[in-house]
Parts: sequence; C-alpha cells; structure tokens
Amino acid sequence: MVATDSTAPLTARSGTLQTYNAAVDLIERNLAVRPEKIAYIDDYGAYTYAELARRVNRCANALTGLGLALEARVLLCLTDTVDFPSVFLGAIKAGIVPVAVNTSLTSGEYDFMLRDSRSQALIVSEPLLPAFKPIFDAQPFLKHIVVSGGSTSGYPQLGDLIAAAGSDFTAAPTRSDEPCFWLYSSGSTGTPKGTVHVQTSPIRTAELYAQPIVGIQESDVVFSAAKLFFAYGLGNALTFPLSVGATTVLLSERPIPAAVCRVLRQHRPTIFYGVPTLYSALLASPDLPKREELNLRRCISAGEALPPDVGRRWLEHTGLEILDGLGSTEMLHIFLSNQPGSVRYGTTGKPVPGYDIRLVDEENQPVPKGEIGELQVAGPTSAALYWNNREKSRSTFLGPWTKSGNKYIESEDGYFTYCGRADDMLKVSGMWVSPFEVEAALASHEAVLEAAVVGHADENGLIKPKAFIVLRPDVQQAPELAATLQQHVKDRLAPYKYPRWVEFVPELPKTATGKIQRFKLRAVTGA
Repeated sequence: MVATDSTAPLTARSGTLQTYNAAVDLIERNLAVRPEKIAYIDDYGAYTYAELARRVNRCANALTGLGLALEARVLLCLTDTVDFPSVFLGAIKAGIVPVAVNTSLTSGEYDFMLRDSRSQALIVSEPLLPAFKPIFDAQPFLKHIVVSGGSTSGYPQLGDLIAAAGSDFTAAPTRSDEPCFWLYSSGSTGTPKGTVHVQTSPIRTAELYAQPIVGIQESDVVFSAAKLFFAYGLGNALTFPLSVGATTVLLSERPIPAAVCRVLRQHRPTIFYGVPTLYSALLASPDLPKREELNLRRCISAGEALPPDVGRRWLEHTGLEILDGLGSTEMLHIFLSNQPGSVRYGTTGKPVPGYDIRLVDEENQPVPKGEIGELQVAGPTSAALYWNNREKSRSTFLGPWTKSGNKYIESEDGYFTYCGRADDMLKVSGMWVSPFEVEAALASHEAVLEAAVVGHADENGLIKPKAFIVLRPDVQQAPELAATLQQHVKDRLAPYKYPRWVEFVPELPKTATGKIQRFKLRAVTGA
C-alpha cells in the first residue's frame, strides 16, 4: 500500500510532497472493512469491493503490460459500466494518467483530443468505436487500441486483457500534487480544454461536499444520471460512494426519462444526481414513479442553474428538495450549494465550507452585495492548469483564485443567485439582463419544457433578448402562443427584459452533460 494512513481525512495530512495515490486511498479504505459489500451494479452484474480491487489491479497490470510507463496518458471513451472505474483507477494506481472524454463527440473532436493529450493508448466501448475508426491511421502518438465489450471489432478486448493479467499490483509512488487525471471541459463555450487534476483533488471533493452536504453514508445506494466522464458524474458515481463504501448503480445507455425511471424503480437508489433539463423532462414524463414508489432521500442538481419552478414541482411530486449546486471542470465538483433544510429555489445557495467565493467587476475588484459580479472561487480542488494552453491557464487560474465565467449576485444573508455566463449577459436599454432570469420566467409557463435566451440585434443594431422555446410534448404550437409567453415574462419581470422574438424549436443544442450551448444559438441569430 502506497499511501501513508490513506484512510485518514486528507485535511489531517500534511506535506505536499508525501507519497499519495488516489486509487490506493479509494480502494484500500473499503477493502479493509467491507470487501464483500457490493460496490457497483451495472447492466451486466454486481461487483463487490474485493472484486473491484482485483479488477483495478488487473487493469493496472494490463496497461503496464502494453508498455505504458509512469505519466503516460491513456484516453478513456467508455460508457458507464464497471469497466470505467476499473480502468480509471487501474491507470491511476500505475501512475498512468487517464484522460476521460465525452462519449458523444465527433471524429474531429476525438482526433483533437488524441493529438492534444498525446495519448499512447485508447480504451473505448465497442458501440463508440465507429467515431474513432476514421481517424486511427493519422494518429502520431496512439500505439494501442483496446475495446470494452463486444467481440467482433478485431481489436484487443479489454475483458481478455483483464482476465490474463495478475490480480496483485504494487502501486506507483505518486505524490500528492502530481497529475492524476485529465478531464476535457464540456465545450459549452467553444473548444474543449484539457483540465489537469492532481492526486488529492478527488478525495477532497468527498470530504468537503459529499460527506457534510449530501450526507452520503455507507448504507446509501447512489445513482447518477450524469455520466462518469463528466466532472460532476465522476464525483457522484466514483469518488463519493467509494469514499464511504456506498453502492453505486451505473446506467450505460443515455439517461432519457424512461431509462432513469426504470433505475429508480428497479434499484431504489437513496441518492439521485441529475441536471436541470433531466429533472424537467422527468416531471413531464408519464414514467415518473409516484412518491410512494421512490426510495430517495436526497436529490442533487448541477450542470446549469435549476429553474425555481422545476424545484418546486419536484418537491410537490416527491416530497424532496433538490440541492442545486455550482461546480466546474476546473474545480472538479460542487463548491457552491443549497443545503438540506435551507434550500432557497432561484439561488445556488451558499459556499461549501472549505471554499472561498468572491464576486468581482471588470477590474477584478470586489463588488458589494446586491450587485452583479463575476464569481471567482478558491479551494483545494482547483485544477493545476489547462494542458498546452498557457494563455488560458494564466487568465483562468489567478493565484489561489479560479475564474468561473459565471455572473452572480450575493444577497445580504449570503445566498448567491445565478445571472448567466459572463459572455451570455445582455445589456438592454443600458441595463444588464440575465438570460437565466428570463429563461426561468419562461419555464414557469405550463406550456414550456425548456427555454434559452440570447442576444439578437434589432433593425437598429441594438441588442435585445431572443428566446428559443421547446414546448412540452402535450402542447400544440398555436399562433398566439409567442405573444402569450412574452406577456408572461412582462408580468413577472421588468418590461425591458421580455424577449422581443420567440422561436419554437424541437430541441436546444447541448453538451452531453446537459449544458445549453448558447454560443450556437448566438451564431444562428448573428449576434
């Protein structure tokens, strides 16, 4: 075992140069006390903590057997099965750096990530292989392609490599502050960036957020609709449950309402992590279990700000509050959150203890409470840098502070209210307008499933709000509906904030993590 007293809270450990391996910590703390407890349930079976430990060691042996050395990078494009935590932790235990990527990208985007990360190996789920095949021949760094699931691809099978590998492995002597894994930013604002996290960041997110705020316990059954490749999902379904010995249910398919509701009924999880668009879709779905069919005790949302109406309707249906929070790829998980018993819908709550938050103006000076400012956060889980992007690293990571790119207002009693992305804010008639505020007003109308608001130039070249609306499945578009929605906003907000144009669309452009890509909508409007 590499880590010294690795089961003790990191906050009690000292010395940034101490030997510490994140995989050793997360596995050994469970292997010592609950080896036969179920760690994971996926579409193919259930796996105890002892079985997970053996799989992690076998993956570490398999990867080093391919010739991957300390600090080499391996790209993981895997659906949510037990293979993800096995390979992810196996790589970390071997001192190899896993680069987890979105499973819904194009060949061109994967080509960029393989080249940018210089990954020497790719571990890919068989259904995702077609997106990679067109780019294989042109890769300058890729040496090994290993397929998870299926047996007809012609490439080496992960299952075969695991079966042939030994179940004992001596962990690499990694240190606290060295690179542990990468995540590419979601691309909600443009080109993804390789975000490098250090060994200690995963467990710190559990110590600061999951254990004191969510209250996760060994007895919990956890289900995250947000996927493991997403920073939010990685904490939800890997770091957090492993930190306390809980059981995690994985869903390999897309988290559409029917699939999510099936998991809620079949496995009866006690903790559920979703995103606002999913909560809204679940409330509109006939498959949503009744209150008495659920076994939930805690519901969490992140990815985008939760519309107040969605939170209230979820509470009415389930009797449970949604803890809406703000995290980022750069900070790894949630650092600003509503907390049990003090939820205030329409806000993102208060800072998670252990993180400092400030709001600043364009000159990087603090703004008083009640005024809009850009949110910056300081805390122990900040990424080390963006790979191969020194300029962006220097403009985002400002000493202890990390720029979030979000605009917020802080109330007198310390609650933070989201106003939009810094580059999404609109100035209308000389006054700032928060797109999210207008979207929340639109979403409170019974006909609206989703809404996105961006700036659009009128005939005089002045920027005004334009709304893109997705209607609920049972609503028919009527000629007067646009005017009805405009009036609905006027009745709730200052008149200058109402959308001058309303366009009905079948869906909104989003990242695989559920974030609306407003830059694509702005491109459509020409703003």
